[in-house]
Amino acid sequence: MKIAAGQFTCVPADVAANVQQMTALAGQARAQGAELVVFPELAVTGYELEAVLADPGLWVTPEDPRLDAIRESGTATVVNCVAATDGPRPAIETLVFGADGELLTTYRKQNLFEHEQAVFTAGQHDGRFEFGGVRFALATCYDNHFPDLTARESADGCQVHLASSLYGTGGGAEELAAIYPGIAKDLNMHVVLANHVGPAGPWTGCGRSSVWAPGGDVLTEADTQTAMLVVADVG
Repeated sequence: MKIAAGQFTCVPADVAANVQQMTALAGQARAQGAELVVFPELAVTGYELEAVLADPGLWVTPEDPRLDAIRESGTATVVNCVAATDGPRPAIETLVFGADGELLTTYRKQNLFEHEQAVFTAGQHDGRFEFGGVRFALATCYDNHFPDLTARESADGCQVHLASSLYGTGGGAEELAAIYPGIAKDLNMHVVLANHVGPAGPWTGCGRSSVWAPGGDVLTEADTQTAMLVVADVG
């Protein structure tokens, strides 16, 4: 199975524009033979915490018609967004859609970074799904810094670890280069990272979306400046 990671520069707080960019990348992934594509953290709105806190209209649900184009892309997609909850705060949530547009699973980020704790509700459950005979695990950015979370997915028989993240310039590249190959090595599984590139809220995404093989060797890596896909075969 071929899997893609898509990096792009989000339009701040513009759901329609970001869905359009993701839909285009999903089409490119399909054309390159990828069956699934992963997008960065908060790709639907950009990493715009003040905006999403002030405007619940930026929160989405799995059935949101604004996501129709992604669901109808013909490619399975891993889409991270601001999602409505039963309480007053939203969650950082991953929606996984199959190639037919069916919702395969959802996952809410469990380990919120410092400034996120005043905006979002933390998730309480791990994210898992099966697609094409492969068992996948989900994690969002800071989640990947907690070995107990990643160890659980290995114990649960997962074969591929999918991460939607935001790492910035000024140290982020070094951080992701330490964390994600380490997961691939320690858990002996494929790891797929989709990161922002360009302006992302208060940061500048450093790109370098990548796929690592079990053992930690990098299979493919994006550059630090360009909206693009990286595609690799995960078996």
